[in-house]
Amino acid sequence: MKVFSSLFSLAIASVALISCGSDDAKTIKVGEQCEHCKMSIENVKYATELITEKGKIYKFDDIKCMNGYANSNADKVVNAKTYVTDYPSGKLIEFEKATFIKGGSIKSPMGGNMQAYENKEEAEKAKKEFGVE
Repeated sequence: MKVFSSLFSLAIASVALISCGSDDAKTIKVGEQCEHCKMSIENVKYATELITEKGKIYKFDDIKCMNGYANSNADKVVNAKTYVTDYPSGKLIEFEKATFIKGGSIKSPMGGNMQAYENKEEAEKAKKEFGVE
């Protein structure tokens, strides 16, 4: 009986550990739902991710949606980690480390019309390509 009790406790602990959130950015896939506007994410190059202090992951189809969600849910986003997609590579990078360009001919899903770049030189080249001032 003691063995069963120990195994049961181990199983409960494992489930609890697995269900805990992670603070690592996850890949965003086409077809996932934006937490703010509830539309499907169709272009991952503009997608963003917010991970709460407790590890809950929220995905967004545009920087504008993530900002809107954060403004409406200030209590949920305290100490959250935010990630944006590096436009050229499609990989998630920390919001604070990104260089952003906005405007020109950039057309993002929800009209934020902003792109994120991990590399500042690439952002400068893109400014010319997209006619950003």
